[in-house]
Amino acid sequence: MQRQGSGGSAAIRFRAAGVALLLAHLLLVSWLTLRPLDVMWVTAANLEPFAGIRTALELGPVEAVRRIGGGLLLLAPLGILLPMAGGRLAVSPWASLTRTVAAGALLSLGIELLQTGVPGQVVDVDSLMLNTAGVALAHLAIVPAGRARLRRRLLRTRSGTAHRGRGREVRRGAVLREESAQGATPTIPRVGIAP
Repeated sequence: MQRQGSGGSAAIRFRAAGVALLLAHLLLVSWLTLRPLDVMWVTAANLEPFAGIRTALELGPVEAVRRIGGGLLLLAPLGILLPMAGGRLAVSPWASLTRTVAAGALLSLGIELLQTGVPGQVVDVDSLMLNTAGVALAHLAIVPAGRARLRRRLLRTRSGTAHRGRGREVRRGAVLREESAQGATPTIPRVGIAP
């Protein structure tokens, strides 16, 4: 039983680390995207999909990689940190991807909406698309393989040990009741009824 308890505490520590890293990342993102900038002039908001990406590609490969890569990488860690903070191993890969990408898109939309009131920051629909794509790519690249690895490790831990205690035998992840008697059945003593 001690082995299962240590596995449970490891899961709690893993989840707590995910929550702490998620909060730290969100603080960094909010500092990068929501702080006022001192600029000489500000471009108009981009509400046309792919216009900013086309402009970045026209500026040359270095500028395109900087702008497009920055958009992809800004919220990409959320693709890993959101499932990590959730702490579930047995979940449908598609459901996990859908939840994570939806949460990433909503956070990106929230950032874009908050930027409307920040001096020097410009709303860009391409940032929303790139941030969401970055979350999806990071999730697909790491989370399914990471969950499979953690599930295998958990199964190895449980299957490699046999433990006896409290009338149970734990072997290969299954709990088997012993055949021995469990003791006398508890009875309720008779109590007279008051008149």
